[in-house]
Amino acid sequence: MSAGHRTAWMISTVLLLESLSVAALAVVLVCAVVRPFRWPEAAFAVPAAGVVIATGAITTEAVREEAERLGPVIGFLAAVLVLAKLCDEEGLFHACGTWMARWSHHRPRRLLGAVFALASLITAVLSLDATVVLLTPVVFATATRMGARPAPHVYAGAHLSNTASLLLPVSNLTNLLAFTATGLTFTRFALLMLLPWLAAIAVEYAVFRRFFAADLDAEPTAPDTADGPVEVPVFALVTVAATLAGFAVASAVGVDPAWAAAAGAGVMAVRALTRRRTSAVRLLRAVDLPFLAFVLALGVVVRAVLDQGLGDALDSVLPDGTGLLSLLAVAGLAALLANLINNLPAVLALVPLAAPSGPGAVLAVLLGVNIGPNLTYAGSLATLLWRRIVHRHDHEVSLRRFTLLGLATAPAALVVSTAALWLSLELFGT
Repeated sequence: MSAGHRTAWMISTVLLLESLSVAALAVVLVCAVVRPFRWPEAAFAVPAAGVVIATGAITTEAVREEAERLGPVIGFLAAVLVLAKLCDEEGLFHACGTWMARWSHHRPRRLLGAVFALASLITAVLSLDATVVLLTPVVFATATRMGARPAPHVYAGAHLSNTASLLLPVSNLTNLLAFTATGLTFTRFALLMLLPWLAAIAVEYAVFRRFFAADLDAEPTAPDTADGPVEVPVFALVTVAATLAGFAVASAVGVDPAWAAAAGAGVMAVRALTRRRTSAVRLLRAVDLPFLAFVLALGVVVRAVLDQGLGDALDSVLPDGTGLLSLLAVAGLAALLANLINNLPAVLALVPLAAPSGPGAVLAVLLGVNIGPNLTYAGSLATLLWRRIVHRHDHEVSLRRFTLLGLATAPAALVVSTAALWLSLELFGT
């Protein structure tokens, strides 16, 4: 084969592998959104990962690197899913609903404030999955019993599952994927993200009160029946608090936070099993193995796309430095990419490129991939899951309303929280 033919063959092979990788990622994302035949996301992601491996679009060494990088993240996610589910069975989320009803005093605006407070705390501590899967039905039931219009409170759960996941490394899978790249400890991460977290939630709350003014001003149609004490599941609360403290201690001594999560889930599981409140089968279902497989497969497919040229393209447009304008540009690019290809692939693609500029740039990426998805349904898997849960309660979700609310909240929250991040970096350094 002549040199010219060899060069042409190599170029055609590269183009073929690039096209194959992009097509594989597109199939994975579209099927995650549409879920044909109601199959789990892994049913499409795992074969797609197999295709890019078999064709050589990603090397076996790169696959091993991704597995090593994502392994602790997947283990942590499994433990938190079990912990949240067992807290629900202990009555934690039922207690949340009772508290919201009592705190609101039959007033929709106070109920919205209670939803914001609880959703923000639960998202930060037990991850956004707990807010979407476990708190959303409670919020819906509380608003319905009160006779209030459910839209403001239900939409708040969707937005806060994304926006309120900024605070801790454990609040969101995107944070977990980026945590190691920041080089920060657990407590340092939380310190730097506290102001952005508060700023983003404050913007969301202000916009929600205005956007849903008519719904919040409508008089509840049911009588006030919120009375009696709130039964607090003390054991669950203590276990969650101890687990959260364990995250900080583990990070400080160089131990992966997954072990602290596993310990908390283990304590709750032993208690539930000995009291016969759960079974091994139910615990295995809570782990959600298909979703864990989806995360790993998605990481492999995204790595293939990056290795085939996307990484170089993003690197050429990603700003350097941690000045305010640079942070705003990084956060904006991350938000755009999250809405184009979903926030999980976006964080996998951008974090390695942002890491050389320092932890501030990586945190700006997290602002973009956590707040930005409130613009579109496809921006995050949490929003897609929220939509399915709301539909189960026969509540209509308007694409137009969701988009208008996203346009009213996401850009403003992103700008304000990025400015708050810049201020945190100036005050506390890294």
